[in-house]
Amino acid sequence: MAIINSIASWLMKKRMHQIELFIKYPHDVQNEWLLSLVKDAQSTEYGIKHHFKDIETYQHFKNQTPLNDYESLKPYIDRTRRGEQNLLWHTDIKWFAKSSGTTDKSKFIPVSVESLDGCHYNAGRDMVTLHCYNNSETQLFTGKNLALGGSFKEDIFEDHRSFHGDVSAIIIQNLPMWAEFFRAPDVNIALMDEWENKLEKMALLMMNENVTSLAGVPSWMLVLIKRILEKKGADTLRNIWPNLEVYFHGGVSFSPYKEQFVELFDNRKTKFMQMYSASEGFFGIQDQLESDEMLLMLDYGIFYEFIALKDLHLKNYDKIIGLEDVKTNIDYALIITTNAGLWRYQIGDVIQFTGTNPYRFKISGRTKQHINVFGEELMVHNTDEALALACDKTHALVREYTVAPIFMKENSGAHEWLIEFEREPNNFDFFVDVLDKYLKEQNSDYEAKRYNNYVLHAPKINKMKSGSFLTWLKKHNKMGGQFKIPRLSNNRHLVEEILNLQNH
Repeated sequence: MAIINSIASWLMKKRMHQIELFIKYPHDVQNEWLLSLVKDAQSTEYGIKHHFKDIETYQHFKNQTPLNDYESLKPYIDRTRRGEQNLLWHTDIKWFAKSSGTTDKSKFIPVSVESLDGCHYNAGRDMVTLHCYNNSETQLFTGKNLALGGSFKEDIFEDHRSFHGDVSAIIIQNLPMWAEFFRAPDVNIALMDEWENKLEKMALLMMNENVTSLAGVPSWMLVLIKRILEKKGADTLRNIWPNLEVYFHGGVSFSPYKEQFVELFDNRKTKFMQMYSASEGFFGIQDQLESDEMLLMLDYGIFYEFIALKDLHLKNYDKIIGLEDVKTNIDYALIITTNAGLWRYQIGDVIQFTGTNPYRFKISGRTKQHINVFGEELMVHNTDEALALACDKTHALVREYTVAPIFMKENSGAHEWLIEFEREPNNFDFFVDVLDKYLKEQNSDYEAKRYNNYVLHAPKINKMKSGSFLTWLKKHNKMGGQFKIPRLSNNRHLVEEILNLQNH
């Protein structure tokens, strides 16, 4: 295994030259990809309709291609699922990533061969590449990567078959041989659709393996790790997986979970590496050890556009810009064009650039997950960071949380938090005070509305029973890596339902 580790590490590091090229020439790389995508799709139904053969510049593309969301592309996607091809993309598509948003409605995101190979698998390679580059003594390839994936199902439409499921399951099912060699557990277990049984089997199998890396959503990875620790009678992972080097995490913000992982890992050599992946594609990877901001990956067959969040809500679409015009410290709604036929697609995520040379960013939240009932414009990154600080100051640990407005008399209100603690604060009143003060410091709109309790009163915190959020997920058949608890809501539907479940 030592020879394999040396060869694999050397091959991965060669990729750094290509990464350095798109860092040096970001706008050229992006423009080349745009013209390449348009050319590939010019004979598709969508390409013909929007005259892709005439597009020679980004401005042409903006003028001829409308801004899309899932609903506007859904007719094409539905037809593709039933067997029609060459609609949005020029190669056949039979895989669809099922995406669960803040509602019960499912989206089926097309996954082409090009997006699997050029985006998702290249991203997996680059995660490892950047880890090796930053850790010259790595022994990553002497053990296994424990990948926590979802499941997929077959759809039969008359004489046509297609497949839908979690994007992680699609990736695992179609992995190239080189990647499958280092991955665990066996596909038959990794792709089981009954999550409680799957986690139990994974725990039994992996607790005696030499695991050198982990990959998966933090909330579900915690469940698996705790089950393994329980089975082994251990307090930390250091004595179970002494060679664990890195945890590749994404899907939800890591802030509320980080301290739990630090305690459970109890191993200073284990690194945490953030990634930004979604059903629609893979967009960013943490490339520095000391900062969790991510490098925007520019050569995965994705063309990026952006619109300031303040303009999106006004539907001021003429303010959409390309990469060369973005600025730091502004919340941008992300718009993507991909090598699976998503054209100027509003993905629903909000990012904020921390630098433009190279282009690094952090995820701010979701366009539909914020609270602005009283003009407070509270974003997910505000609540994640406030919660992390309050936990740090009071030695608390959080499993899950969600926040919704409380409506009071005379146009005033408050925010109600449902928090399931792994470890409760040593001073609950101080916890609430730290949370509230940090939100005031970081969000001027929230601070203004909190002034003298005129509009917003102090937050109300509900300590939830253990398993409250898991019960809600089970009730709605949302067990699995693609399902996440919505953090922020502008209505009380979710909090009322969870509170009612706890009270019965």
